[in-house]
Amino acid sequence: MTEGGRDVDYAIEVEGLSKKFGDRVVVRDLTMRVRRGQIYGFLGPNGSGKTTTIRMLCGLLTPDSGRGTCLGMDILTQSRAIRRHVGYMTQRFSLYADLSVRENLEFVARVYGVPDPVGAARAAVQRLGLEGRGRQLAGSLSGGWKQRLALGACILPSPKVLLLDEPTAGVDPKARREFWAQIHELAAEGLTVLVSTHYMDEAERCHEIAYIAYGDLLAQGTVDQVIASVGLVTWNVSGPDPAALARELAELPGVEMVAPFGNSVHVGGHDAAALEAAIAPLRERPGLVWRRDEPTLEDVFIDLMSRSKDNFQ
Repeated sequence: MTEGGRDVDYAIEVEGLSKKFGDRVVVRDLTMRVRRGQIYGFLGPNGSGKTTTIRMLCGLLTPDSGRGTCLGMDILTQSRAIRRHVGYMTQRFSLYADLSVRENLEFVARVYGVPDPVGAARAAVQRLGLEGRGRQLAGSLSGGWKQRLALGACILPSPKVLLLDEPTAGVDPKARREFWAQIHELAAEGLTVLVSTHYMDEAERCHEIAYIAYGDLLAQGTVDQVIASVGLVTWNVSGPDPAALARELAELPGVEMVAPFGNSVHVGGHDAAALEAAIAPLRERPGLVWRRDEPTLEDVFIDLMSRSKDNFQ
């Protein structure tokens, strides 16, 4: 497909996807495209359809309506073929705790018919920095090392699309950074990655992101595009009692978003004039320091979340 006069290679193209469970619409009229070799992030509240969306995009779940392709294959009629090219890493560690690191990798290699399972497992151990832990039982690994092992198992069959469902929940910052360095290396080699996350710093590492709230896709694009699309005007104010200040600001007309950050408060709204009028009296209050600020991705996340309706309530 061409875009802006140039050819673009899309790993995933879908239009109008919808999915219901019972009488509840979990995903509604989803349209999106993901470039091959791109890291695409999904953000949104718990239960908002992120996992369902990821599974539909890659043939792991059949939509009720809509159409699309993954790796050039029809997601409705060729889902079995699509799944052969997909690696899926869930939140829960799903390998065998009483097998060693190398035994787990060799087992996965054999299940998927990988040539030379022993050699493939050895190469995975080296690539993921697991040297010296090959004989360690998987159940005794820390969260970060379990994460590396799970990733190694996912990429052993050489998938073309990798699904990561909140893969770094409960993992320390150093391990998260190392994990994302590996993901970017894989994407540079042509692997397409779909990842759901609640961490704003992780979302900012994605090439593009989508915000999904209770079935509706509210924003998508690069981080800068998503922030700009929301049209949020923000100020940063610091003072001696930020908690009390946040409560006071939340009651003012024209203020649509209030978020404490340490010793300061982010306050925002979509109508710049109304927001300015609301905070004008407080701008003269002694002890408060005001600064016009650019909205962060977290500001946008909070704003979108406040305007979303939970369809399970």
